Amino acid sequence: MTRFDFLSGRRAPSYGARAMIATSHPLASAAGLSVLAEGGNAVDAAIAASAVQAVADPLMTGIGGDCFALYAPAGGAVRALNGSGRAPAAASVAALQAAGLTDHIPQTSPHAVTVPGAISAWCRLHADLGSLPLSRLFRDAIGYARGGYPVTPRVAQDWADAAALIGGDPHAAAVFLPAPAAGARHAQPLLADRLEEIAARGPAAFYQGDTAARMVAHLRALGGLHTEQDFAEATDGAEWVAPISARYRGFEVHECPPNGQGVAALLILKILEGFDMAALSPADRIHVEAEATKLAYHHRDALLGDPDHCPGLAEALLSDPAIAALRGRIDMARAQAPVLWDEPEHKDTIYLCVVDAEGNAISFINSIFHGFGSGRLDPATGVLFHSRGASFRLIPGHPNAIGPRKRPMHTIIPGMVTQGGRAVMPFGVMGGQYQATGHAAFLSSVIDRGLSLQAAMDEPRSFATEGVLQVEPTMPQDICDDLAARGHVIKRLAGPMGGAQAICMSDGLLEGGSDSRKDGMAIGF
Repeated sequence: MTRFDFLSGRRAPSYGARAMIATSHPLASAAGLSVLAEGGNAVDAAIAASAVQAVADPLMTGIGGDCFALYAPAGGAVRALNGSGRAPAAASVAALQAAGLTDHIPQTSPHAVTVPGAISAWCRLHADLGSLPLSRLFRDAIGYARGGYPVTPRVAQDWADAAALIGGDPHAAAVFLPAPAAGARHAQPLLADRLEEIAARGPAAFYQGDTAARMVAHLRALGGLHTEQDFAEATDGAEWVAPISARYRGFEVHECPPNGQGVAALLILKILEGFDMAALSPADRIHVEAEATKLAYHHRDALLGDPDHCPGLAEALLSDPAIAALRGRIDMARAQAPVLWDEPEHKDTIYLCVVDAEGNAISFINSIFHGFGSGRLDPATGVLFHSRGASFRLIPGHPNAIGPRKRPMHTIIPGMVTQGGRAVMPFGVMGGQYQATGHAAFLSSVIDRGLSLQAAMDEPRSFATEGVLQVEPTMPQDICDDLAARGHVIKRLAGPMGGAQAICMSDGLLEGGSDSRKDGMAIGF
């Protein structure tokens, strides 16, 4: 038996026999666990936990954001839910260029705000799969929003770092400044009102009527193109879609299809499958992951967008010829610039997973994109809007060019692993643009190297992006020197990269992991 070093400062894995939840915030884990203990199912617990985190981790998530989920009923096929919002009907490249935007959509622009999809997703999940009433599932979140909650250390640190952004909007500043210290209490009573309305009347309480009218009025006052009709059409906007998947060492890895970047995670994994990752040195392993990342993200950025505008993309990129061509371009001695295989003419998120007593599993992710999203808060409703529209391109004809009712490319991606047709591990990695790389690196650590979930999360992280190889402060210097000698431009980060949660399912035992880079925990019974 491998002995755990309890003096390492790292976490040991968590175990349970019947049910388990893993989130990045302790209050969210506690809320989900209480729902499971009352007989609620995995979907119930996920909604309850996400609602709490929308209150207690406001810079990462909220009801003004978007959501994706993968659901695997006990012994059944995996289903994917797309709860991402759409651009206003009046949005177009030409319209934004006329408004003075020619290069990109700034984070704080009202044009970065698509119609939020999270509430539609939560309510679709609840209507189709939930067992307890929304009033029960939102109970803890409403209590924290109205009466206050203690701010956790990682949330306090990130909150303080975002103070300048919050200060740019007087309404956000009134709610979120001064940034609270760890242990201080913070409340959002208007958010409690919104959750109570949704619990009573469902998604129409958010997308129709007074609340929607007030949100639209605020966005239009900022220069947005939103209408009440845009919001009304999002009431039932969340859609069940077929997941995409790829084989990796005898396992099937499932991701949400475009407009999410899950195809990039699968592409990296398929490239890695051609290497003996367990036998490689740490520097070789990081080099291969970096080169595969550059290739996958280059294709993502050039080809991925709203699914209606990139049909067949996942099938083409995951085909044997594409994988072979990409894998063949990796030089173990040198870092290289990426190219498209056929030579044709972002950050802040919460992720959680749950397995219930019946063996149902959900992989669930909710996000407002950047820290505190757009930084724009509607004072009449208390809704903080996300910034996912900043992912849109202003390039006519690009698959991810902004357009009427289009969904932008999304970085948030839940994951699910099956074997023999049964779910064996819901998992996810937070960290904006890093997520696809994080999925592949985490799975390779678990599957190829046999690390526990917690040990795989604790590994020093790296990410090849924007011409540099970012590494965490814990990356050994000799590895950095080796990688630099191959041509990688090393950028040592000041703090941690992303976060992760996962639950491994086997007969009679659940193993959970929750990243020590965040405040959360995996807990079960």
